[in-house]
This record gives sequence, C-alpha cells and structure tokens, in this order.
Amino acid sequence: MSQPLEFDALIIGGGIVGSSAALFLARAGKHVALLERDFFGSHSSGVNYGGVRRQGRPLSQLPLSQRAHSLWGDLKNLIGIDGEYLRSGHLKLARSDHDMAALVAYEQTSRGFGLDLQLLDHAQLRLRFPWAGDVAVGASLCADDGHANPRLVSPAFAVAATRAGAQGFEQAAVTQVSHDGQAFAVRTADGRGFRAPWLLNCAGAWAAHLASQFDEPVPMQSGHPAMLVTEPLPMFMDVSTGVEGGGIYARQVARGNCVLGGGQGFALDPTRARPGQAAILDILRNAAELYPPLAGAQAIRTWSGTEGYLPDREPVLGASSTQPGLLHGFGFAGSGFQIGPAAGEALAQIVCEGASRIALDAFSISRFQPVKPATAVPPRADNVIPLLRGKSQP
Repeated sequence: MSQPLEFDALIIGGGIVGSSAALFLARAGKHVALLERDFFGSHSSGVNYGGVRRQGRPLSQLPLSQRAHSLWGDLKNLIGIDGEYLRSGHLKLARSDHDMAALVAYEQTSRGFGLDLQLLDHAQLRLRFPWAGDVAVGASLCADDGHANPRLVSPAFAVAATRAGAQGFEQAAVTQVSHDGQAFAVRTADGRGFRAPWLLNCAGAWAAHLASQFDEPVPMQSGHPAMLVTEPLPMFMDVSTGVEGGGIYARQVARGNCVLGGGQGFALDPTRARPGQAAILDILRNAAELYPPLAGAQAIRTWSGTEGYLPDREPVLGASSTQPGLLHGFGFAGSGFQIGPAAGEALAQIVCEGASRIALDAFSISRFQPVKPATAVPPRADNVIPLLRGKSQP
C-alpha cells in the first residue's frame, strides 16, 4: 500500500455541510481532503426541494440559520455562482384555525431572531396572493426567505473548496477508519490512504454507521422525500411556499416550471430511492387545492433521495463525546440546505479556534448516549474500524 497522504483535516461526505466545512477550512489555510463516495452534491444536498428558509425551524436552530442567511446573501462571492438563489419570500399556509394559531404562536416565540414574520388572515392572503386556494385560511410570510437550485449550489461549494486549496476526491468510498492515539487514518476503496488529526463526519444519511464505530450510536432513520416538477406554466407564484403541519411545498422557477414535494418514496438500494406513486398522486391532489393554477398540470419528472432523520428532528453537530478530533455534522432531517453553510463554518471554527462562535449544545451527539458509570473504561483509540461490507458507505 502507498504511504498515506497527510492533511490537517479529513472530511467524509461531499454534501453541502462537508463541502462548506472544506471551504472554510481551506480559506483558513488548513490542508483539507474532502472524500465523497459518489459525486459532490449528488445525494440529498443536490436533489432536495431547494428551499432556503428560516421560517418554521425550531428556535434552537435560528441563531445558526440566521448566520446561514447572511452567508447566502453573499453566495456569489462565496462559491462563484448565484445558484439561482432568490429571496422571493417564504409563505407558510394554514389550512385550519388550529394551524393558523400555530403560526401566530411561532411568530410570537421567534421574535428577536430577525425573521420579521408577517401574519396574513384569509382576506389579506387572498388580496396579496390571489392564486392561493380557498382551503387556506391564512398564512405567515417571511419576506427575506427564498429558494435556490440545489443541483447547482451544492456541487459549487465543493468546487469553491478546491479553488481555495482543498483536495477533493470523488468516487472515493471509505472502507476503513482507524485512530492510533495521534491521528485518524482513512482508506478508500481505490487503495488511497489519508491521515489527519481531525476527522469530520458529514456523511448524511449514512453518517450513523461511522458514529457507531466510535461508540456513539444514534437512532437515525432514512427518509425518501417525493419530488416532482411540472411542465412550464404561466407565471403565477412569486414566493416559495409550505404548509403548517407539512404535507406539501411548492415554488415556481423563472422558466415557469413548478417544483413540488411532499410525502415519502422508498429505497431501491442503499444509494438510490424513488418516489411512490401514492405520494405523487397526493402531491398533485393537494396542489390543486392549495394552488388552483396547478390543476391539470403535467408532471414531467419525479425523483427522490435519501435523508437522515433523528427522533427530535434536530441535527447532530459538534464534537464527538468519545473521540477527540472527531466532529459530526449530520441528521438535518431534510432541512440542511439552508443551514448547511453555517453548519460547515461552525465545524471549521472548532478545528481552527477550538469552538464554534455559535453555541451548538442543543445538537450534541451526547443527547443520545446513556449516562455511563464514572468507572467506565473509555473506548480504545487504536482500534481499526472497518466499515461494514454491504452497507452504504460515506
């Protein structure tokens, strides 16, 4: 075997979180390797709906989401393209008085975070957004939220990282990880070896496999959101939309196509997923009720991906509780696209400064670990950790 390549940090996973971390580390002068088993941005970071929203997030995420909002505002300088990013506004619709009360409560509790939410009753909604269906009794508008094209943005973060000096390795499935007490050693399927004192676990829905090898199991489950895009239609929708309580979300792009999502698909194998027929039919039915101009529209493409969901719908972000030098950034439950750049920046700050500038306590992986007796023996640091054959690899 060849001698391992030496780095300051190794990042497993080339989605938006891992690529953002690589970008900020490289900008700070760190020698970084970004390892992706397929192609950069090819999984959930590149096949999601493209919503860039703060509205509706748990309050615990809003400081990080606000930082991400600032980074998105400078996107072209950050990654070299605009990524079709548009601050169109995000409109969350309520289909019942109960749902509207939830929007009112969220507006009250989120004050002070800079969202500047505008509550609209039924008459105000119809006046401002006449295309909204009568099934909507009101809405909440976050005027500075918006959307972007994930197929452009997510790979562009990895490209920007390599321009800044990071080394990117695509089709580099990780087969083995070890720690000898001084540094991590990683091997990939093509026989390459890598070595660094820092390892960032940003492997998305597959990150739990690596975390468990360091005695940090997490109850993460995979989800497969159903997505579709319609034929080009006359322009009618100028905001990105969602629904209180979930069920459907939609936006219209400059070409007239409407991108819609909702419900769940199913896995074909560890790396591929497909939307279920029932989910697609539900999306189209709900769309006709909430967005009457979509009635009769033809879906020209459907797709799905694989996302990681933890029971509390909060991500794991920050330092390992068992292994110094190991950092985690995964489990964003389908809402990592907007917050991803700030999550990557926070991980880079831990490496460069010893701590994130935004508190990450709420996202610690230790919340899933049982309290161990004081006499417990810590896991050995020099164990070689082969990733399971037959499982999806980062």
